Amino acid sequence: MNTESKEKAIVLGVGPEKGLGAALCHRFADEGLHVFVAGRTAEKIDQIVRSIDSNGGSATPIVCDGTSESDVKRLFSKVHESEGGELQLAVFNVGNNMPGPIRSMTAEYFEQAWRTVCFSGFLFGREVVNAMQGAGGTLLFTGASASLRGKANFGAFNSAKSALRSYAQALAKEHAPDGIHIGHVIVDGGIAGEKAFTKFPEMAQQPEKLVSLEGLADAYWFLHQQQRQSWTFELDLRTSLESW
Repeated sequence: MNTESKEKAIVLGVGPEKGLGAALCHRFADEGLHVFVAGRTAEKIDQIVRSIDSNGGSATPIVCDGTSESDVKRLFSKVHESEGGELQLAVFNVGNNMPGPIRSMTAEYFEQAWRTVCFSGFLFGREVVNAMQGAGGTLLFTGASASLRGKANFGAFNSAKSALRSYAQALAKEHAPDGIHIGHVIVDGGIAGEKAFTKFPEMAQQPEKLVSLEGLADAYWFLHQQQRQSWTFELDLRTSLESW
């Protein structure tokens, strides 16, 4: 497909076809953007790109480990070198839940949680704001209830997610004058996707208790569409059945 006139989007942290990263890629492609689908597993991101192409959209797969500075820089070099318009939308969706009691936790495990969730967010965010200088755009970070509170047996994950939130807030304040809208989306609860259904098969029979992928994609797109005079930094989403 000819992508010469298409504006660009990047989603880093794309996994299974039925997952948040993939849902965002599909939504952005449906809205007319050329999407760079970035994740660690070539097989998964290739499948998503094929699906987008078959639906009339356009996308490019790029294998990228968000904790690797060289990988992240290579990702943005490919985006910059590609045909098309400006980078308009970027989403940082990296970070697996990493539970464990602090008393027996290794230093390596704690550090890995920070590197996966926060350090990789720093690398991605830095490259995005440099790429969007002059033209502006939207950068969104995926958060969780762990971004706001500590919880027993989740010390590593809570620390990493809350650090990512603070980083996103600082970045938003630094670059709002540049026309870059930076937001943080808190997903409070399990997502109705492959990960939840694989780990908890019974949840497939109770989708109303899980946050829908379609609803999340709507929310991210809503943030991207906001006017500069009414930007939202933080949006939290949960089901009507979630206790909070």
